Amino acid sequence: MTSDETRDGVSLTNLDQPLFDGSDATKRDLVDYLDAVRDRILPALRDRALSVIRVRPGQKPFMQKNVPKYTPSWVRTISVWAEASHREVSYALCDDRRTLLWFGNQRAVEYHPALVRGDRPTHLILDLDPPDEDDAFPLAARAAHLVRRALDDAGLAGAVKTSGAKGVHVFVPVAAGISMEDLAAATRALAARAERVDPALATTAFIREDREGKVFLDSTRAGGATVVAAYSPRIRPGTPVSFPVAWEDLDRVTPADFTVRTAPGLLGDGDPWAAHMPDPQRLPADLIEEGHTIPVARVQAMHEGKRRARARRGG
Repeated sequence: MTSDETRDGVSLTNLDQPLFDGSDATKRDLVDYLDAVRDRILPALRDRALSVIRVRPGQKPFMQKNVPKYTPSWVRTISVWAEASHREVSYALCDDRRTLLWFGNQRAVEYHPALVRGDRPTHLILDLDPPDEDDAFPLAARAAHLVRRALDDAGLAGAVKTSGAKGVHVFVPVAAGISMEDLAAATRALAARAERVDPALATTAFIREDREGKVFLDSTRAGGATVVAAYSPRIRPGTPVSFPVAWEDLDRVTPADFTVRTAPGLLGDGDPWAAHMPDPQRLPADLIEEGHTIPVARVQAMHEGKRRARARRGG
């Protein structure tokens, strides 16, 4: 087997190089994995502005948003105004096998699609981030069940997946017509309701030093943020992937169960992310109203940080 080959018109090079330090995988393993799961990951990427995290030999991983000048003409792109940098960013749209293989050849390991299609938000998302300690995933799984209880109480349903790192993502598909502001408010309210179920386990504290070893229920993903796609590999030891899990199985798995080597065999012919995902739902008015009474976490944290800085200076 040679190190170079062509698939779907895409030249693939240096396939037998290690993917990254600690990956236990080669570039070929990445490309083979992406090709094997293309019918599952492409629906999660299609028509969404895509950011990727690439890793080149001897370099630190980096996030790529703007497509490079050498991007093939057949890669579709979309221009999005970036308020932070005050410029247009040309994002790729990964809609087909050829584009996915091209990204794999570029050593794009992680796939972070926008949470909107066009200007329409498609999901309410909570990112459950456990404390930075060994074997913290069971805490995130327990916190996910708090979120599920809050969803049940609100008459909503969601799907859950491992983040591929140490956390858990809960996705709730939303019906068309909701504004970004109302979606963000509902996300804050859902996190607050989950926190109230077990405040000893979960917290909505945005400032890390205030979390006291609890699972952070991150409600800030609405809007221009991204979340790693289902089935995306992660730049972590062993190259795990973000993998859909049935709610009843969440307490019986670990992130290391799902890697670029093992995931295709576990999937077989199925697509559990599509199978587990409920139909789009309208968010209850009381959830939205409650959320509008909760300060935006990043803004609140910024003001609190300034207050604490003044206190330390004695001002």
